[in-house]
Amino acid sequence: MKIAVIGSGNMGGALVHGWCKAGLASQLTITARSQCTLDRFLGLYPQLTATTDNVQAVTGADIVFIAVKPWLVDEVMDQIKLPLRASNALVVSVAAGVRNARINVYAMPNIAVEYGAGMTFIEELDRPSVLIDEVVRLFSLVGKVQTVPHKQMDAGMQVSGCGIAYVMRYVRAMMEGGVQLGFRPDEARQAVLQTMKGAVALLEESGRHPEEAIDAVTTPGGYTIRGLNAMEDAGFTASVLAGMKANEK
Repeated sequence: MKIAVIGSGNMGGALVHGWCKAGLASQLTITARSQCTLDRFLGLYPQLTATTDNVQAVTGADIVFIAVKPWLVDEVMDQIKLPLRASNALVVSVAAGVRNARINVYAMPNIAVEYGAGMTFIEELDRPSVLIDEVVRLFSLVGKVQTVPHKQMDAGMQVSGCGIAYVMRYVRAMMEGGVQLGFRPDEARQAVLQTMKGAVALLEESGRHPEEAIDAVTTPGGYTIRGLNAMEDAGFTASVLAGMKANEK
């Protein structure tokens, strides 16, 4: 199967890295505006096919991933419409919020796909297809996948696509707090990241609700409950909810 990825920037590049690490380099044809960008990928994954020509990339492709900036999608689709028509390729958009009649599948991954730890939402479709099943499989190779109805895709963008940045902002704040309390920055970073990993592992392995897990480490009158209450007084939960609803329609 030939897979074309149009655009190798942040999102497209993360997918390329993830799929190459999963052993798919020989199936991938990728594009970028700059040959320097393509050379960096070829240096890491010489089995790739790389070109600055979008038409060449999609010719004969089975699945085409559109991973350019949202405002460039129409321009790219106009460029490649003839070879797409000839090959009858399945077109998948990972450009945030972009759907149109020429796009078959809309997916919203996040950049952790580069490390096999992504979270991808795929809009449910009412037409079963072997190629659509293949799209789900491809995203499953680089993380978790959920198929959801159209009305939940924007929520998926906030929880996952934008949400990874929200989590990183929390990590940054925790690191700053650790430095203020006396750790060196590298020590604070290591401690915070390991604590995050531990929290995720605990919730995944135990199946507990976060509040139940919080209760397990919160003793009456202790440090944890004082810290939690101070965060809530400063608007922690309200701030998170406000951020997630900032683009609500």
